[in-house]
Amino acid sequence: MAFQPIVDVENQQVFAYEALVRGQGGQGAADILSHISADNRYSFDQLCRKTAIELAATLNLSAGGANLSINFLPNAVYEPRACIRVTLAAALQTGFPLNRIIFEFTEGEEIDTRHILNILRCYRSMGFKTAIDDFGAGYAGLGLLSKFQPDIVKLDMDLVRGIDTDRAKRTIVRHTLAMLREFNIEPVCEGIETVGEYDALRDLGVSLLQGYLLAKPAIAALPSVSWVNPTFEMARSA
Repeated sequence: MAFQPIVDVENQQVFAYEALVRGQGGQGAADILSHISADNRYSFDQLCRKTAIELAATLNLSAGGANLSINFLPNAVYEPRACIRVTLAAALQTGFPLNRIIFEFTEGEEIDTRHILNILRCYRSMGFKTAIDDFGAGYAGLGLLSKFQPDIVKLDMDLVRGIDTDRAKRTIVRHTLAMLREFNIEPVCEGIETVGEYDALRDLGVSLLQGYLLAKPAIAALPSVSWVNPTFEMARSA
């Protein structure tokens, strides 16, 4: 597992670390996921959860108040309460607090809406936080959001990339943020790579950011954050 921070730039603290699967040779998630099939999806999903929690506990990830964000595969969950047992056992054995665990799933996986709603509602009832990843790029979209409001929505990085020079993207993101705030959902913008993107998103009022500008993923470690002082922050404090 590698960990990448989701940073609260308003308060200059780490909101969460996202656990990202890596190969033994450092291969990225896409390479690993290309080997997942119906035959090994369940065991892979369970192993990822267990490994993320155990490693996070070893690194004392929650000591500073940060959350642990775990990606899960909805199609690997046949029944939420049965499939959560390994997660609960890992948290109990390591002492990792359940209310510091975020379960996020990507819209990119085609799923049965009733199935994912059952999972999300079950996880919430157990005290876990929930998140939709890559919002705006996949299958679930507004239809799912109308039926269930997660704690966090991560906007797809394609909407973020180059937002400082793209009026259409700024308009879409501005209205999406307004909707999320009306639902009392925390927005996260990921894929931040330039100061221009950072400034544009801060200008739109986004405080939870993730991307290489702030910190790259680190394998089996918690990377330090580059607390940059972009032009928007300087102008705002002037």
